[in-house]
Amino acid sequence: MAGDVGEAPLLLSQASSLHDTPGLQAPQAVEIREQHVRVPTIDLTVEPDDLWERMRRGFSMPDLNTDLVTDRQIYYINRPGALRQIFTRSQRYLYYIVDELERRGMPTELALLPMVESAFNPMALSSAQASGLWQFIPSTGKSYKLEQNWWVDERRDVVASTNAALDYLQTIYEMHGDWQLALASYNWGEGAVGRAVAKNRAAGLPTEYQYLNMPGETRYYVPKLQALKNIVAQPELFGITLPPVANRPYFATVESRVALDLATAARLAETPVEEILALNPGYKRPILPANSSQSLVIPVTKIEAFLSNLAKHDPASGSWRTYELREGEGLEGVADRLGIAATRLRQVNGLSPRARIGTGYTLIVPSESEGDRISLANLIPTHPQAGAVEPPPPVIIQRTVVRGRNGRSIVVERKVHVGASSAPAHKSGRGAAVEAPARSAHGKAAVKANKAAPAPKASGARKHR
Repeated sequence: MAGDVGEAPLLLSQASSLHDTPGLQAPQAVEIREQHVRVPTIDLTVEPDDLWERMRRGFSMPDLNTDLVTDRQIYYINRPGALRQIFTRSQRYLYYIVDELERRGMPTELALLPMVESAFNPMALSSAQASGLWQFIPSTGKSYKLEQNWWVDERRDVVASTNAALDYLQTIYEMHGDWQLALASYNWGEGAVGRAVAKNRAAGLPTEYQYLNMPGETRYYVPKLQALKNIVAQPELFGITLPPVANRPYFATVESRVALDLATAARLAETPVEEILALNPGYKRPILPANSSQSLVIPVTKIEAFLSNLAKHDPASGSWRTYELREGEGLEGVADRLGIAATRLRQVNGLSPRARIGTGYTLIVPSESEGDRISLANLIPTHPQAGAVEPPPPVIIQRTVVRGRNGRSIVVERKVHVGASSAPAHKSGRGAAVEAPARSAHGKAAVKANKAAPAPKASGARKHR
């Protein structure tokens, strides 16, 4: 394909590989026959056209059947608007995630985890600075080689963050040998889960997920994923209509040495700017990094148009350019020489009036060309709850016995949100003390205030990665 665009120096790589979909595992098939469950005949040698069906065929985690799962199912189906928005937002990213899960031999219901984590909003940012679809904190992002600098934040990059998240999930699954414990570790930290398992084992108690003593948020974490899995498995049972998602790649990655900004890329791809931003959320500036090969994620259906238009593109017609400060230069002097107000130059670079920059600092400068231009404000992360509904946190009654002046005992009651404090232990709904979780190597923080049972959104309550 590159040969059709003359001298344009670029490489095209498919972001998602196509391969045969593995069929139902033998133990599952045997179990179905033994239970004599009547199921429709499915030819597993034929690739389904619908990605939801492909995902269902790869469901392989043990189901969790608890009252909390029922509670979350009721919660989701009573908020069809928020659920519909999350399912619709996921359409861009699901194929890549499902394809990567299958390639690694992992359960495909894990593709629903970003619904719990971020409501499939790659720009989600929690109060603990956890960012992206999979909600990595900066330190853990660096541990998993997610680059974070002036130009990019790969915690928000769909491909890079997905690969890092699946690497981590594989690691903690191998540690515990149990997917529910692995998910609890993803939320609470593998160290905290390991200690909870050891404590139950020492007391002669079951060590499965549902029997562990854990913070309220972690107690709800796996039930939320299970509830979403149940809805996707049988949407008609819940009165839900899933948006159609084709079982084919949604996007591909183009590597180009031609200087581009995101608005220009959208124009060349004949694609709305909003779509380019949604597929390239890792960029923190409206212009792509200079002096290196630049990766752009483009809808597969627009690749041909993009390559054709790029071959005829004049780099000087871009919406933005960069300027690196030389020795002795200041922002005000550069602004005057470029004919742009210093306040405007600070604004487009996200610099406060008191910010001081020096030699080597790269400024982005609006060009004189007409046309669409993406502002820095469009690249700032959003609140994790954007597009989702926050449920009221579970409440318990804490009773304290005090002695009055007349010597009589008085019972004082107060309402406490589950997980509202990570410091003192308090009684959970099961009557067991909830310990303050320690931060793990994954960067999990203790449960934050009023966030015990969050809706399908970025998990800003905790942590996180």
